[in-house]
Amino acid sequence: MNSTNIDNYSSENAFTGKVALITGGATGIGAATARHLSRLGARVVITGRRADVLNDVANEIGGVAVTGDVSTEEACTRAVAAAVENYGGLDFVIANAGITREGAIDVESEDDWNQTMDINLGGVRRVALAAIPALSERPGAAIVNIASAAGLRATPNACSYVTSKTALIGLTRSMAYDLGPRGIRVNAVCPGWVATEMLEMEMSGLAKEKNLSVDETIDRCIRHYPLRRLADPIEVARVIEFLVSDKASFITGIALPVDGGGDMVDVGTLEFR
Repeated sequence: MNSTNIDNYSSENAFTGKVALITGGATGIGAATARHLSRLGARVVITGRRADVLNDVANEIGGVAVTGDVSTEEACTRAVAAAVENYGGLDFVIANAGITREGAIDVESEDDWNQTMDINLGGVRRVALAAIPALSERPGAAIVNIASAAGLRATPNACSYVTSKTALIGLTRSMAYDLGPRGIRVNAVCPGWVATEMLEMEMSGLAKEKNLSVDETIDRCIRHYPLRRLADPIEVARVIEFLVSDKASFITGIALPVDGGGDMVDVGTLEFR
């Protein structure tokens, strides 16, 4: 499997004075983004349900941890208030909190469907509603919603997840249209397979189902990616960095795949590769 040098990178102190709120900031893409923006000078507030891990990341970056669940309006309001009270305002929101549930439409339970929609879609809406007043006061404000490659193409036995991430792209476009006149840009990132805790759980379950090792299962999932590897969370964090930065000042309403080229592959030709 080919690899790439993902460590030789710097944007100096491009985000000095900026304040970011990241939901789902304890692990994976959220934690990688928190660390990355902090290294670039931003002050960061992270939210999540796992207080111990969340506090570890916040202490590491000198940020603020707010334990809470985006399924409640109160938790989203507290997170935004923490940014304003500790750092004087809010410039960026990275809506990363999400869950995944397995099951085809006629297998998945009503509870799993409702919970997936409530977190993956409703949670993004709640944090945006809480943040809009503060974002409106800052020039160059931006929101990045973490969707998924599953929002661009269907995957088997993931009905609620695919639906929620597809709908999130629609929500992103509506937000971009409505909030643009207020100076708030809104974009989505659509990661493919990323080396995170969530991926480990998914691959472990799939490996058991297919009677394969976890490594074999991962290899099967990525073997048709043109880049032939998983993403490191920092690679997604850098795309988020770009989208909230002034370099993307005229970009809003897009859903950007970060999937090693998977989105462009014609599945009908895979047997010939």
